[in-house]
Amino acid sequence: MLRAALISLLVPALPCMAGTISLQQPVDCTLGQNCYIQNYVDRDPSPGARDAGCGHLTYDGHKGTDFALPTIGAMQAGVDVLAAAPGTVKAIRDGEPDRAFVNGASVAGKECGNGILVEMGDGWETQYCHLRKGSVAVKPGDHVTAGETLGLVGQSGKAEFPHLHIGLRHDGKVIDPFDPDMTQTCAHDITRDELWSKPLAYVPSGLLQVGLADTPPSYAAIKSGIIPATTLPGDGPALVAWVYGFGMQAQDVVSLKINGPDGFHFAHDSQIAKPKALFFEFAGKKTPPGGWPAGEYRAQIALIRDGKVVNSGESHIKIN
Repeated sequence: MLRAALISLLVPALPCMAGTISLQQPVDCTLGQNCYIQNYVDRDPSPGARDAGCGHLTYDGHKGTDFALPTIGAMQAGVDVLAAAPGTVKAIRDGEPDRAFVNGASVAGKECGNGILVEMGDGWETQYCHLRKGSVAVKPGDHVTAGETLGLVGQSGKAEFPHLHIGLRHDGKVIDPFDPDMTQTCAHDITRDELWSKPLAYVPSGLLQVGLADTPPSYAAIKSGIIPATTLPGDGPALVAWVYGFGMQAQDVVSLKINGPDGFHFAHDSQIAKPKALFFEFAGKKTPPGGWPAGEYRAQIALIRDGKVVNSGESHIKIN
C-alpha cells in the first residue's frame, strides 16, 4: 500500500536543509495562467494554520504543496504530472475514482488517491497524490528523471478540486520546499532559500476567471469550466458580472463594475465575512424596459484587501 499523505507529523525545524536538493515544478502548466498554488505547507504547530508567506493558503496539518487546475474541464483535457527530482519509484496506487471525496464516497486509508512515492536517496522522498484514474505511468522499481511524466493531474482520494498534492520528506519529516530551514518570517523573503530550481512566486490570492452573462452562472458550471460569453442578446433577463478566484481572506472586498453605452454604469461591493479557499461572486442589474442599448459592455472586477487592490480582471461583451 502506498505510504500516503497520511503521516500525522507536525512540521519540525530542520537546520541547514536549504540547497541540499533541487525541485522542478511538478505540473506541466504555467502558474498564474492555467494553474495556481491553492495550498502550501501548514507552518503553524497550533490548531491554527499559516503558510510560509504569513498568509492563509493552507489548512491545519497540511503537509504538502497543492498545484491546482482552475476547472474540472482542464483536468479532463489532461495536464501532465512531472517528476520534481530524479529517484526510484517505491510504490504506486491507481484505479481510484476521481471526485470520490466530493461525491461522499469513503476514502479512508486512501486519502492520497492515485499516487506515487519516489525515493531520492539520503533519506529524501517525494509523494505525488490525487492523480487521475488510470493515468499512473510508472511502476515500482522504475528510475525516473526530473521532468519525466508520471501521470495526469486528477481529483482522486480526499480532493475537493483537481490538483496535484506533492509532499516532500527527509528522514520521514515533512519539509516545506518554500522554506526548508523554517527560518523565514514573512512573504517578502519567501524565495530566499526555497528548493525550487526556478523560484516560484508566492501568490496569496488570485482571480481565476471573470465574465459577463445575462443570468448568474451556477457555481457548479464555473468549477466545471465554462467559456465566458462574447455576445449577449439585448432582451435577456439581466446583465451580470461574475468572478471566480482563490485565497479570499476575511474582510476582503469584491468590487464588481459594469460600464456600457449611453453612460451606463453599475457598481456593487461585497465584503467577505470569513476566509474562502475558493470563491464565486456575482452581481448585476435587471434588463430595462426596451432592452439594453447595442454596443460594448465591460466588466471590471477587483479584489481589495486593506484598502488596496490585490487582484483585478476585465471581461468584454457585445450586445447586438
